[in-house]
Amino acid sequence: MTEQINYSTVGTCCKRIHVEIENDILKNVDFIGGCDGNHKGIRNLVIGMNINDVVAKLKGITCGARPTSCPDQLAVCLLSYLESKKTEVSV
Repeated sequence: MTEQINYSTVGTCCKRIHVEIENDILKNVDFIGGCDGNHKGIRNLVIGMNINDVVAKLKGITCGARPTSCPDQLAVCLLSYLESKKTEVSV
């Protein structure tokens, strides 16, 4: 079953990220707003990857003087997803 996430970003030019996940594998990622070329590159690199691997590679990346970036916000989105899965299991 494919799960879909619509995540509102914080501190980036990109305003939202739409993610599709199936069995913890990224099936699609779309960034709304921000730098189209960079987002296409990120999308092509992470599609087909396990979400834990994506988080490990992207978490903590900054953009200039900003404490976050679009890749970091994707990692934050995926971490939020993983936390929600833990909550569902323990309920």
